[in-house]
Amino acid sequence: MSPSRRQVLAGLGAVGAFGVTRAKAAPSLAPRPLIFAHRGASALRPEHTLASYAKAIADGADYIEPDLVPTKDGILVARHESNIAETTDVASRPEFASRKRTMVIDGIKETGWFTTDFTLAEFKTLRAKERLATIRVHNTRYDGHFDVPTFEEVIDFVAAEAAARGRDIGIIPEIKNSTHFHALGHNPEETFLRIIASHEYTRRAPLEVQSFETANLKAIGNKVRDINSQARLMFLMYGNYVPADIAAAGGKTTFADLMKPDGLKQVRAFADVIGPALTDLIPRGADGAWLKPSTLVSDAHDAGLLVHTFTCRPENIFLPKQLRNDAGDAARNVAGSIADMHAYLDLGIDGFFTDDPAIGRMAVESV
Repeated sequence: MSPSRRQVLAGLGAVGAFGVTRAKAAPSLAPRPLIFAHRGASALRPEHTLASYAKAIADGADYIEPDLVPTKDGILVARHESNIAETTDVASRPEFASRKRTMVIDGIKETGWFTTDFTLAEFKTLRAKERLATIRVHNTRYDGHFDVPTFEEVIDFVAAEAAARGRDIGIIPEIKNSTHFHALGHNPEETFLRIIASHEYTRRAPLEVQSFETANLKAIGNKVRDINSQARLMFLMYGNYVPADIAAAGGKTTFADLMKPDGLKQVRAFADVIGPALTDLIPRGADGAWLKPSTLVSDAHDAGLLVHTFTCRPENIFLPKQLRNDAGDAARNVAGSIADMHAYLDLGIDGFFTDDPAIGRMAVESV
């Protein structure tokens, strides 16, 4: 039986993530740290399904995240990647067996089935399934229950939930692999702008647009704000890789370069928020243990940028060594997950992505 919220918080007390009394949290630029539902409540329902978004909203997420990729006919659908081999039942569908192939996306060779080889009508015959089936075995009971929604279906669903619950629910879409899709003849940004302009909800509700690339954020920033004046743009960052658009142009600037104070000033020219990985805030050693925190949060704040980090997950396998218990890699570790979130909140982050928004809510309310 899972512990109650009261039991978890009582057990944590004032002990911090490193096993010592927690220092006072660094100031955030936001009034209260925001909780972003990473692919919905993906720890509890198959990712990027309406069921996953519904659970996230019910569990207190401030925003839900649809990652966006196009179909062959240019319709934006909610999938984390174009390759749908692991997140749909396409591999078991003999009528689509011949479409299995190998593609190179942002320099990485992948084999599977890709959204850009399916019309929306074909895509809608597929059913979603759990991606991390050996870790989130409980989610496999939902395999085949849901289709994959379009971006417009996600917007309508969130608008309906907001109306039913009497509160605004933010949407934080990520435009995926822009350089790759443009090379295939798609223009996901143009489609995205048309969609958010055509829905009353996305013209007024909290909206934050994400990308791991710089060129598309620069191109659409003013257009997004013309549609929704409160919209923000977030530049996602991870490690020492070169953003795909910069690499395609022959550039060598890495995310790590852009995390330095001078780089952050450059980012502030086209983004309001950075989205670094957890390990860019608190690196981990080869054994998975936390090392000394970086200064990225304070450096970003000095540059006038908010910090929304990714991704807090509740299972032992994803936690730093200091917080894992002896229940096994796939075991949910609620107390450890809250302590994990507290460590980043103590650095002064303005929001965080989590696969389990209910745990995120407990963490924020217990700061």
